[in-house]
Amino acid sequence: MTEKSTTPIIVGTRGSELALVQATATEVALAAAFPDQQIARKVIKTTGDRRTDVSLSEVAKAEGTFDKGVFIKEIEEALDAGEIDIAVHSLKDLPTVLDSRYLLAAVMERAPVRDVLVMRQPGGMAALPVGARVGTSSVRRAKQMEWLRPDVTVCDLRGNVPTRLRKLAEDGNYDAILLAEAGLVRLDFIPPVGIENGVEEVAGMPGLFVTRLEESTFFPAAGQGAIGLEVRADDAPSRVFAETIGHRESWLRITAEREFLRLLDGGCHTPVGVFSTISAGEITLKARVFPDAGGTPKSGEARGTDPLTLALELFNSLS
Repeated sequence: MTEKSTTPIIVGTRGSELALVQATATEVALAAAFPDQQIARKVIKTTGDRRTDVSLSEVAKAEGTFDKGVFIKEIEEALDAGEIDIAVHSLKDLPTVLDSRYLLAAVMERAPVRDVLVMRQPGGMAALPVGARVGTSSVRRAKQMEWLRPDVTVCDLRGNVPTRLRKLAEDGNYDAILLAEAGLVRLDFIPPVGIENGVEEVAGMPGLFVTRLEESTFFPAAGQGAIGLEVRADDAPSRVFAETIGHRESWLRITAEREFLRLLDGGCHTPVGVFSTISAGEITLKARVFPDAGGTPKSGEARGTDPLTLALELFNSLS
């Protein structure tokens, strides 16, 4: 029997419940692929985790970064300093263009990509009353909700997934909240597959009901549902570790989505929804891009096999 390597590969992660679940999934995959390799974890508290009293945009402005950058800054600093070897991120938190010191090496097999509407009554979007208060910290979600239901009020909502659910259940300031389906699935609040035309409740949260919003109606964020593995650009061994546990089809899809964002010159703060599907090697890519001032979004669709070419075709198809 071969002895485990005495030099561990160190996985870096945020400390939220969802981030820890994602780190565990990464570690399990690494252990299966490299049974003789020691694996360690370093939990890093980010600016976004510390500052939950104000909106993401205000925190980002104070830090001189983009909105979701407040969730990766300290993790990338630990990566740069050699304190960790693989940074585990919710991919939608990563900018589309990384500093040259870093590299997105791989993504894990993607979870469901949809957004969900959580309410204190069943019925979904159509059941939201006029003037309903809908909580989210995402500009993309806010713009889409305001476009689809201009009669509701979108309110800022911060905190991790369980905190947001508790705020909806307990404080009465929100009639509904918008979250990512992947987070609720990974935390076992809802099953991976929904009940067709059925009423879904949030496990452990009596009185909260979930509606999974179809991608074609409510466009997800680029990379939503994917766990991204970031390494130092000059760290070939860590890149091999990450690439070995990566998922090829998920990589093709997120490459197309992120390249489309790059062409838009848009990062995680841009109000744009983009999603992809893949079948028999062909990728379908669709987008909805909202003007900063609000109003009717531009949309487009493209199909192809090369992610970068496909992203350009989608960019040129926007109208």
